[in-house]
Amino acid sequence: MKIGITCYPTYGGSGVIATELGKALAQRGHQIHFISYALPFRLTGFVENVFFHEVEMSSYPLFEFPLYTLALASKMVEVSEFENLDLLHVHYAIPHASSAYLAKNMLKKKKDIKIITTLHGTDITLVGLEPSFLPLVKFSIEESDGVTAVSRFLKEKTNTNYYIDKNIEVIPNFIDTELFKPMEACTFREHIAPDGEKILVHTSNFRQVKRVADTIRILERVIKEVPTKLILVGDGPERSECERLCRQLNLFEHVKFLGKQEGLVEILNSADIFLIPSQSESFGLAALEAMSCGKPVVSSSVGGLPELIKHNETGFIAEIGDVDRMAKYVVDLLTNDKKYEAFSKNSRDRAINHFDKLKVIPMYEEFYKHILSA
Repeated sequence: MKIGITCYPTYGGSGVIATELGKALAQRGHQIHFISYALPFRLTGFVENVFFHEVEMSSYPLFEFPLYTLALASKMVEVSEFENLDLLHVHYAIPHASSAYLAKNMLKKKKDIKIITTLHGTDITLVGLEPSFLPLVKFSIEESDGVTAVSRFLKEKTNTNYYIDKNIEVIPNFIDTELFKPMEACTFREHIAPDGEKILVHTSNFRQVKRVADTIRILERVIKEVPTKLILVGDGPERSECERLCRQLNLFEHVKFLGKQEGLVEILNSADIFLIPSQSESFGLAALEAMSCGKPVVSSSVGGLPELIKHNETGFIAEIGDVDRMAKYVVDLLTNDKKYEAFSKNSRDRAINHFDKLKVIPMYEEFYKHILSA
C-alpha cells in the first residue's frame, strides 16, 4: 500500500506513534509518505520506503494568521496525485482530519482516496470541546472513511461528547519492546544516585494536566522513609513552578530536571518506579515505555491508564491528587524486594504480550484493507 501519514512533528504521543507506525509499515514493504510542516522528530536517518513532504507556508499581509489547514490540504492533494496514494492516515483530529476531508473532495473527480483518522486524546477531550471547534471535529470524524482510537476510554468519550454515529475501532498504542527493554548495566544511575538511592522518574510535556508537581509532593513523602531521587524529563509551562516548589520544600538537590531528552531507554532503566499522576491520559505511552523496560508504574486512575496498568500487578493506581496513597504505594514497592521483582516482570510481560509493535501493526494493516475494500 501507498500511505500518506500526517501528524504533529513535535514531542508528543500522537507524533511518536504516527512516526513509529510509518517506520514499521515501511519495514513491512509499504510505501510511506509523511506530510507535515516539519520533519517528525522520531524520523531520524534514512529509512527505506519512507518519504517526507514539507507543507510550505506562505506569508501575505492580508492574512493575519498562517493558513496551515488549507496549505496542508493542498499538499495532501499534490502528494496523493503524484505518488498515487491509496489512503491518508491522519493523527490528531484538529486540523488534520479537516484538511484530509478537503483533499478528498478536491480529488473526487480523479480518485476516491480513503481517509483514516486516529484520535489520540486532547483532540477529543480538551481542544475539540471548545465551542469554536466542536462542530468541525464532529463533522471531520463522521466524514472519515475509518476512525480509530487508542483506548476504549477515548472511544467512549468520543461517542459521548460528540454523539458520533460511526464505528470507532480501538487500536492501542504500541512499543518496540526490543528497543525499550531492561539493561543489565546503567552508568546513568551511578551519576544520579551515587549513594545507592532509589530513583523515581516522570516524563511529560509539563502541562498542567500532567500534574508534575504531584511527583515532587510524592517524593517529599517517600524520602522520609527511603533515600530517593526524582528525575523529571521534559519541558513545558509548568517547569518553572515545579522548580519553585522544589526550592520551597528543600528538595532541589534530590530532584533532577533533565529537560527534553532522546536517550529515554537509559533514563528509564536507571529508574526503580515510573510516576504518572495525570489529570487526564487517554492512553499513557510514557508509562508503557517504562513498563517495557521492566519498571512498575504508580499512576492516577484516569482515562486509558487502567486499561494499561494492572493494579497490584504491574503497578498501583490511585485517585487524582491522592499523593499520600501514591507515596505509600511507592514505599511499599521500594521496601519489598520480592513484590518489586514480581511487578517488574509483570510489567515487562504485559508490554510484550499486549502492546508490542509486532502485535499492533498488523491490526492497522487489517483496518486499512477493510477500509480500502469497503
